[in-house]
This record gives sequence, C-alpha cells and structure tokens, in this order.
Amino acid sequence: MKPVEVLAMAKEKGAKVVDLRFIDFPGVWQHFTVPIGELDESSFEDGFGFDGSSIRGWQPINASDMLIMPDPTTAKMDPFYKDTTLVLIANIVDPVTLEPYSRDPRFIARKAENYLKTTGIGDTAFIGPEAEFFIFDDIRFESAQNRAFYEIDSIEGAWNTGRDEGPNLGYKPRLKEGYFPVPPMDKFQDLRTEMLLTLESLGIRIEAQHHEVAQAGQAEIDMRFKPLVEMADQLVWFKYVLKNVAYRNGHTVTFMPKPLYGDNGTGMHTHISIWKDGQPLFAGDQYAGVSQMALWAIGGILKHCKALCAFTNPTTNSYKRLVPGYEAPVNLAYSSRNRSAAIRIPMYSSSPKAKRIEFRTPDPSCNGYLAFSAILMAVLDGIEHKMDPGDPLDKNIYDLPPEELADVPSAPGSLEEALDALKNDHAFLMKGDVFTQDVIDTWIEYKKKNEVDPVKLRPHPHEFTLYYDI
Repeated sequence: MKPVEVLAMAKEKGAKVVDLRFIDFPGVWQHFTVPIGELDESSFEDGFGFDGSSIRGWQPINASDMLIMPDPTTAKMDPFYKDTTLVLIANIVDPVTLEPYSRDPRFIARKAENYLKTTGIGDTAFIGPEAEFFIFDDIRFESAQNRAFYEIDSIEGAWNTGRDEGPNLGYKPRLKEGYFPVPPMDKFQDLRTEMLLTLESLGIRIEAQHHEVAQAGQAEIDMRFKPLVEMADQLVWFKYVLKNVAYRNGHTVTFMPKPLYGDNGTGMHTHISIWKDGQPLFAGDQYAGVSQMALWAIGGILKHCKALCAFTNPTTNSYKRLVPGYEAPVNLAYSSRNRSAAIRIPMYSSSPKAKRIEFRTPDPSCNGYLAFSAILMAVLDGIEHKMDPGDPLDKNIYDLPPEELADVPSAPGSLEEALDALKNDHAFLMKGDVFTQDVIDTWIEYKKKNEVDPVKLRPHPHEFTLYYDI
C-alpha cells in the first residue's frame, strides 16, 4: 500500500485519528495518536517528532529528539478503540542525520532481510512462531523492600477447586493434562476463537487454536508463516489482540515463560526456512528429508545457541522454563521427532514447501524483531561456514546414561549466562551491519542493570521457607 492508498483507506473507513506504533528495545509496543487531519502524503517522508529519551534503552536526555516514520504497507484498522482508528507501524529515524536509528529493532530486522539477499543464499526467510500464553482470571503482585508476593487465580486452576464460584461446577484440568480435552474441561474455547477471528479480521492468517498442556488456561494460536519483518509485525499485533480480547472479557493474558510453579512453561517454538526465487531450499535427501543447507543451518543455531538465548529467551523468568530434566528443549541437539532437543525437524508433511527447521528453545517474552533476526544470522553463519551439526539425537534423552548425556551440551541456565555468551560470541550477528556493537553493548548493559541485578539482589520468597529458622 502506498501513502495515497492509505489516505484513501482512512477516508473510506471513516478514520478519525491515526495511531502511530513502534517497538521499544525490550519488545513492548509503544504508541501515540494524532488527528486524521495531521496525516497527509508528506507525513510518510517528514515523519512525526517524539521524545526518544523516555523509551527504554534508547536516547540520552541531551539527544532526545527522534522522528517516527509511518510505514504505509502496515496500515490496519484498530479493532478495539472506541473511535475509528487507523494504525500505522513506524520506523525510527535520527532527526539530524535522517538515518534509520540503529537501536530500532524493526530496522535491525529489515537489515537482516537485506543481508540474506546480499549473501546470494536466498531471498526470503520464512518465520513461523508458535507463541504460547496463559489466560488468567486474576493476577496480583508486589515487590517492595520488605515484602514480595504474587497471586494467580484461574477458573481452570486445580488449586482453586474449593473456592465459591457460585456454584463451582468442577471440570478442572489436572496438572499437565490440558492438551486437549473438549469443553467443559476447556473453559476458553470461545475466547480463543474470538482471538482467532479478530486476528483474521486484521489479515493475519491463522492455522489453528487449542488448549495447551498446562492447566489455568494455557493456550496456543498458530499464525501461518510469513517473511521475517512481516512476521515480527504480526507478532506485536498478535500479543496486542490477545491481551485486549482477554481484557474486554474479564480475563488477562500473559506471555511470561514460567508464571506457574510445577506446571508446563510457555515456549515459542520458531520455524524457519529459506527460499530463493520461490523455491524452498531446506528440502532434500539428507536426514529427515532436509537438504545439506538445512543441516548447516542447524549447525549454525547449535553453535551460537547460548548467545542466541540472550535475544530468544531474554528474561530472568525464561530460565525457570529452561531447566534440564524437565522436558524443556535445553539439549543442544537436533532430531526429527524428539521434542526435548533444541531443534526438531517436523515430519507432518513430505511436501518440500513444508520442510523447515523448528528451533524450540525460544519463548514469547522476546522481541520478535531481534529474536528472528538473530536466528536468521546464526542460520546464515552455519550455511556460509558449512557447520556440521553432528549426529541427530533420536533417543529418549531422559533414558540416556550419565556418561552419554554429558556429551550433549545444554542451553544457558540463566539470563546472565546467556548475556555473557552474547558478549563473547556476537561477530556472526554483526555481518552486514545487521546488529551493531552499540546494540549488543546496550542490550547487555540494559538487561544486566534492569533485570539481572534487581532479581539477583532481592531475597526470594521461597528462601524464607527454606532458611528463616536456619
């Protein structure tokens, strides 16, 4: 869509205002709204000004002015606002140099797509994330100097079977048995369908929706694969839609990887394939029907996985899910069917177009623009250097003897470990100037200062249970 077509669309739909949206450094959508009369064809070249110093991880106070440049190809109508609103996703530009802002995650994703083309390996990277989430009925939390708590409630939570629901009609999913009985055990069928239909009304193609393994409303809605930047745009729409559909129905959605102790965590298995001239490049006659190129791509992800986790699993909570021995995909190996391996090659279809690799370690707390870009850069590094991924691991990992399991490396055990790995292994990300040294350094500094250290410095509530009477 061109600017003139966006203006025509706004007029046809009766838009009264324009919502300009962009992604901040950690990965949360930001916005401000202008009257529809402020938008004309020149707006797409001149942009709108805003204060970049108030955005997490961005500009200092003495260089705060930034420009937001609407992307006309992203125009959609908001499905939630009271007044008819046109939404435009925007890129960020330095107002002095008029150059794209290096810390804008969407710019990094655009550079990753361009770098793929310059390599000659392919022209399109298709991404398909399976972003799981929880639907809760009530959430309360506090972290103060002298107290800390969280309290979650869910109509599906087995822990609340004794509460007065007026009346309590039972049918609570048992621990790890939410995959996937029909209603009334599944309490959120209609809510998930409302989410699905809202996404499709925005032009986001959905393949399926279903309950997931955990109780308390864990769910999954799968988007049809798309090129990298388009999928990263869709992922922010996805989170926005799910949160707002839940909110207007009296529920709350979270993409925290591990909000519940003792039940399954939330992942975002990410499928990737590379195409050229309309042809898939990951199908072939090697293991599980993949090409030699796909095996090298797997080698790249496995080699750089510890560093990748700084972007694909970027929260301290991510590592409550990635714990060895609990069925999480922490084992840095690949397999055609073994779901505890970090990389799986799906076997649902023999079609060459369906052949892809599934990186199972990521979770949906990530910034999709950065995570998808980092995964692509690891894939390309593996292909360029013909990295051998070794033999597949088709055995049950939990039946392996200790001496054999010791040969299988593991994903990082903490965000701090992942950030240290990124500090030591990021040259592959900087090819083609996709990630810059400033982005890497700022990401590490921001995460350690604002997340790692604050969590590290606070006593954990469970420590009082363990140690108060020591």
